[in-house]
Amino acid sequence: MASTGKARVEGPYGSSPLDPLAALRAPDDPPWDVYLTGTVFLDIVFTGLDSAPVRGTESWARGMGSSPGGVANMATALARLGLRTSLAAAFGDDHYGEYCWDTLEQGEGIDLSPSRTVPGWHSPVTVSMAYEGERTMVSHGHEPPPEEPAPDCPPRARAAVASLTPGRGAPWIAQAARKGARIFGDVGWDDSGQWDLARLPDLRYCEAFLPNAQEAMRYTGTDCPRAAARALTDHVPVAVVTLGAEGAYAVDRRTGETASVPAIEVEALDPTGAGDVFVAGFVTGTLAGWPLADRLAFAGLTAALSVQEFGGSLSAPGWTEIGAWWRRVRSVEGQDPSALRRYAFLAGLVPGELGRPWPLRRAVPTIGFRRPA
Repeated sequence: MASTGKARVEGPYGSSPLDPLAALRAPDDPPWDVYLTGTVFLDIVFTGLDSAPVRGTESWARGMGSSPGGVANMATALARLGLRTSLAAAFGDDHYGEYCWDTLEQGEGIDLSPSRTVPGWHSPVTVSMAYEGERTMVSHGHEPPPEEPAPDCPPRARAAVASLTPGRGAPWIAQAARKGARIFGDVGWDDSGQWDLARLPDLRYCEAFLPNAQEAMRYTGTDCPRAAARALTDHVPVAVVTLGAEGAYAVDRRTGETASVPAIEVEALDPTGAGDVFVAGFVTGTLAGWPLADRLAFAGLTAALSVQEFGGSLSAPGWTEIGAWWRRVRSVEGQDPSALRRYAFLAGLVPGELGRPWPLRRAVPTIGFRRPA
């Protein structure tokens, strides 16, 4: 495993206790570890519902939270793991947009210099209802007007995270790859029903592709997630298939490595954004040079910690929480020794003494209150 170091990354609301790339940094490095672009939503999440809402009735939720969502989930998860993160997005000039901008830039230390506020454009909104370990979402928004003149090429970065769109390429992905960025791609459901990898033109730029089991099997025509992962390596060097409650499976074509890591059992409060946190954890481990199995275990751990909090972006864990989890599980009697060994790599990562807790922002029921002085 690569040495990681333990430098501190200072931010306006506190500091991440660990920079996972500290030992790898050099003066001529790209200014950013990860670049990403997409749509920022204002997420309003209801939790504690006993069942799905029924037409013609009123349902009361026992919990509620508001936070930036959409691409903000991934950006925040990356930043909280100590990666220098740059985000290009459009923000509405309403209160929601102002809140999301402040939370990401001032609260999380995310670079928003490639982003813009669009006059007269309102922020997209998603209402998410979490129940029975799943979620149902209703969204509203409009495409922002095109920027004139067109924005410059993406900034130089070690990596970029891209959501691949069936049937459509994104020029910035090829531009980022030509600048040396390692591209990590995920994908959504193919509403066309074609499930043809040829309709993902930007997959050829990706170092890693991270679909869920259903997506992977449909794209490869296989009936087994592990077979799907192996088939995907004909198109991309690293394939990572998430298996829900069964964990995740990955194959690295270049090294011949395979890894299968079970999921960590937790009581899920809100699964919003867990997939984004998983990708952020895998990107972090990859850039730090960890073995495939460690990267997969770390991604699953960060996702498991995230579902125990409200909201998507602001549920993402930082190193303080990761360290607290590692110390706690080792103190519980009767732990499976093999399970503890799977996460033993954390012992060389998390600081022994974390000092005061890192003040991570959390989703709040109502936005707009003045911050305490």
